[in-house]
Amino acid sequence: MNDDNSRLVFSTETGRIKEEKQAPQRDAGDGIVRIQRQTKGRKGKGVCLVTGLDVDDTQLKLVAAELKKVCGCGGAVKDGVIEIQGDKRDQIKAYLEKKGHTVKLAGG
Repeated sequence: MNDDNSRLVFSTETGRIKEEKQAPQRDAGDGIVRIQRQTKGRKGKGVCLVTGLDVDDTQLKLVAAELKKVCGCGGAVKDGVIEIQGDKRDQIKAYLEKKGHTVKLAGG
């Protein structure tokens, strides 16, 4: 009965045993922040995707909040990618370069 599916979930001494959830690990980038415009799967509405920032999730949310304030629009953080509504690539690029990041406009 020693297989991969068996694990301890309850003990009479300590009660319910919860496993520690691990934070998802993202690959380390090459140090270049890429900004691309995407409309696929959004019913024609365009968003700017900011990828390549090598910071943890809390810092990423703070950067996203700053970008939303600078651009004056909405956005979100999904799977380590910042999404900013609308075509604001030039404003995002200027802001991130002012913060000291190397920025490239990706895509068409």
